Amino acid sequence: MSLTHTEDQVVAAVNLRKTYGDVVAVDGLSLEVSPGEVVGLLGPNGAGKTTAIKMLTTLIQIEAGSASVGYFDVATEGEDVRRSIGLAGQSAAVDDRLTARENLDLFARLYHLPRAERKARVDELIAKFRLSDFADRPTGTLSGGQRRRVDIVAALIADPPVVFLDEPTTGLDPRSRAEIWEEIRRLADGGTAVVLTTQYLDEADRLADRIILIDKGRVVVEGSQSDLKSRLERDVLQVRVSDPVDARRALAAVGGEPGRLVDDQTVHVPVDNAAGSLRALDAIRGAGVELDDFSLNKPTLDDVFMAFTGGAREES
Repeated sequence: MSLTHTEDQVVAAVNLRKTYGDVVAVDGLSLEVSPGEVVGLLGPNGAGKTTAIKMLTTLIQIEAGSASVGYFDVATEGEDVRRSIGLAGQSAAVDDRLTARENLDLFARLYHLPRAERKARVDELIAKFRLSDFADRPTGTLSGGQRRRVDIVAALIADPPVVFLDEPTTGLDPRSRAEIWEEIRRLADGGTAVVLTTQYLDEADRLADRIILIDKGRVVVEGSQSDLKSRLERDVLQVRVSDPVDARRALAAVGGEPGRLVDDQTVHVPVDNAAGSLRALDAIRGAGVELDDFSLNKPTLDDVFMAFTGGAREES
């Protein structure tokens, strides 16, 4: 299938495929992203998220299918694509020996910004993304959240229309994650298209305008968070217990999957209606499980993830 896109699709990919020997990493993946849109690319470990990002950013060759990024063909106009994107991968690309300001200047040089523009652009980004308090400290002395902010801002040095963020908050504390979330939202509000991969479903729920859930290299479902949750057409009975042994007994009492252990003390059981929740509670009590608390809730993005992918798989 050939690639077509309109001006409101700054990223357009059709039937992307990539294999590594006998392993199919990406298998017929298609997606579109508009300016100012945050698209969350979610999936279990080994689902093909990072491989898809690497193809779209020209880091690896597209084996089959077609894609344009920044309105340039990824296969034939790779240099133009690279000029049109910002990329913050899973590992920070900044040099710990340089200050934050020096790192941004280095990226400006790599993007061949004219000397007269470099300082003004670096100063603009430092002010815009509130890096002033640590801009002149060696990056290696910064906190994880501060370093990640510098890394993301470095990806914006050439004012790209598209930014790819591959698990931007992995390993950060809650305060640092919240700061990164704010910066990503500011990017999109300014018209930048953002493609975000993340293992944190609350992050996708908070940031993404649209979610594309992939498994085994294929898109299994996509839509807004509310749309995906409504597709489950069921509620979730949440049961809390004190003893982890009781949590496992409760799960067994309702027949195991599609129920699941959220943690050592919490079980989620999908139910069709209030009568279904009463039957589940009767079964759990009948197994001799002592309940601390229970509630009937609407599905979460975690429930969507589990329903459509069957849960996390190990990295291939």
